[in-house]
Amino acid sequence: MKYKFIEDLTSDVMFESYGFTLEELFENSAEALFSIICEIDKIEPKEKLIFEFESETLEDALFNFLSTLLAESEIAELFLCKFKVKINEVKGGFEGKVTALGESFTKEKGGTLVKGITNYKFNIGLENEKYTATVVCDI
Repeated sequence: MKYKFIEDLTSDVMFESYGFTLEELFENSAEALFSIICEIDKIEPKEKLIFEFESETLEDALFNFLSTLLAESEIAELFLCKFKVKINEVKGGFEGKVTALGESFTKEKGGTLVKGITNYKFNIGLENEKYTATVVCDI
């Protein structure tokens, strides 16, 4: 399982995402996010979005990654469906690069508008060699 929605709040959507590597965790988190924003299974990987991110902690790295992904997709007016993440632990924290693929916004493939990622219950854990992230999206 890549992710699951664990709670619908009044003005938020919460999900857990999973991965055996940090890259897989970040990619699955992005997929969960965009499954809220659009009908992700109908989006074709026609256009590319590339950006880098960095943070002092792993939690901040995921938070910044998802927030930047959300902002960059809105600026480019793209629904995203495929994600390739490279993340490295470096002196002073983490740095990463993402390549995301998708297509232009259309009403027909739109979902719920996500305003941002919140700090509420935001968490990353590691158990039995599997990462789990809890993310809440403000809708």
